[in-house]
Amino acid sequence: MDLRKTIGWNLRRLRVARGLSQERLALESEIDRSYVGRVERGKENVTVATLEAFAKVLSINVSELFAEVDHEDNRPPSLRSGRKRRAS
Repeated sequence: MDLRKTIGWNLRRLRVARGLSQERLALESEIDRSYVGRVERGKENVTVATLEAFAKVLSINVSELFAEVDHEDNRPPSLRSGRKRRAS
């Protein structure tokens, strides 16, 4: 798998595991939401500064975005759309 796709796969996997939407990740990392989507699809060459911004929001080390992807794994799932319900 090409490195851009590996970074995108890991970004999506880690973002979904933390329950963050692309929009929330973009907002908190001060990056355009459409850019986050392109990174997750492996369409962008990301800068180190952008990787650091993502890692900070996700509370991970940048190196986790470079973790080898098992080709047998399914694509990380999407989050449920819509707003989250308020806690009672």
